[in-house]
Amino acid sequence: MISIDPASQSERDNYKFMIGSIIPRPIAWVTTMTPSGTVNAAPFSYFNIVTSKPPMISVSVQRKNGVMKDTARNAGELGEFVVHIADERHVAQMNQTAANLGPEESEAEAAGLTTVPSEVVRVPGIAEAAIRMECKVERILSLGGTDDAPACDLLIGRIVRFHADEAVYDEHGHVDASALRPVSRLAGSTYALLGETFDLERP
Repeated sequence: MISIDPASQSERDNYKFMIGSIIPRPIAWVTTMTPSGTVNAAPFSYFNIVTSKPPMISVSVQRKNGVMKDTARNAGELGEFVVHIADERHVAQMNQTAANLGPEESEAEAAGLTTVPSEVVRVPGIAEAAIRMECKVERILSLGGTDDAPACDLLIGRIVRFHADEAVYDEHGHVDASALRPVSRLAGSTYALLGETFDLERP
């Protein structure tokens, strides 16, 4: 077994080890809105559940050279965002929304996506996504890096509305993963499909 001290190697090496081993990672496809009304969209694979009471999720938005990204800044200013589950059907458009556009340029529009009004929050959602979650900002934590230049902004969102396409949600309240066809992130430019699944009863 190889032992590696993270302090002995570069940030890039630590990054490569983490994204290569913490896999597969679900992808949060996030929409936010600027004060002037521009809808930004971007995918993030540092994403997971926080709690179900009340329902909360986390999205870690990595900074670039200590500068806050549009998603984190917009979410902080408006106090709202929408998270969609990335799936096979729209993975190319999701990838397009990762483009480095200006704050007042809409990645959703550039990717040819259809926005749809939300019910509770002001930020629109992406109509093409089979699942979306309207979120209110519960907390934003700036972590890592230095006091002057944090490495990331951890968004904790409280879900105030779930939306699910009838094709992926059954009458018993279950999401059908095979119908959802989610995609996940591996290392580099590699993604993964759902693949083989199995059941195992907890002791």
